[in-house]
Amino acid sequence: MNFVEYPDRDLMMISIADRLSSELRHVLQNQARVTFCVPGGTTPAPAFESLSAANIDWSRVNVILSDERWVTEDKPRSNTRLLKRHLLVNRAEAAYLQRIRAETATPEEAMEAMIAELRLVLPITVLLLGMGADMHVASLFPGADNLEAALRADAPPLMAMRAETAPEPRVTLTAPALQGALHTHILITGPEKRAALERAQGLSPREAPVKLVLKNATVHWAE
Repeated sequence: MNFVEYPDRDLMMISIADRLSSELRHVLQNQARVTFCVPGGTTPAPAFESLSAANIDWSRVNVILSDERWVTEDKPRSNTRLLKRHLLVNRAEAAYLQRIRAETATPEEAMEAMIAELRLVLPITVLLLGMGADMHVASLFPGADNLEAALRADAPPLMAMRAETAPEPRVTLTAPALQGALHTHILITGPEKRAALERAQGLSPREAPVKLVLKNATVHWAE
């Protein structure tokens, strides 16, 4: 794990945007397309807004979410909605978004089709994740119903997930998809999450799912 501490959040967001754009451009020199995997939530929004103006051939970038709440895109809790508002604008509007369509009553009903589409854009080139105070990444929550299956080396790349701390069902990338990324970054803020990260290093992925990706990750932190 490479841990990078920043003097403030504004500088961190600008630095992360520069790092991600540099990695995407570098791989695009040798590959026809790249896959950029991002988290939901509002924390990375400033980094996304900077990144959206980066000089990248966005028409060759596949954008996927690490996880999504099983809600339609018009709902405030939709990660896709946030992504379209903060990242897929300006130059990045040209990127291809691999959408998760919450158009069935349960994620299980759409899982086969979603996995088939996802496999077309794997492996992940650049992965950006957040982490909760409970040490979850994507929607791999400690104690979630399908966590054990999602941690297996032979897990499908996408699974449905339900947890007591999650108000609605989720769909999430699993351990093999996340661990297959070429470049991995984790964005966290505040003392609580830094303390959680330190605890995670001594725990198993079942207890602290972030442990799945820590070995090869660069962790970006600001107060």
